[in-house]
Amino acid sequence: MSENYTDPSGNTEQFRAFAHTPEAAAPAPSRLPLIIAAAVVVVVLLVLAAWLALS
Repeated sequence: MSENYTDPSGNTEQFRAFAHTPEAAAPAPSRLPLIIAAAVVVVVLLVLAAWLALS
């Protein structure tokens, strides 16, 4: 640790500033795999319906 580190629990004002700092928001997960999976399911269902209709 560096010599200039100040413990946030050293006094009430520093601790409150430390405790109330917002955490960085996690990035939203990508929806691309869900969209691809839904498209594959739709294509499979259409192929199945066409196969049943033509047989």
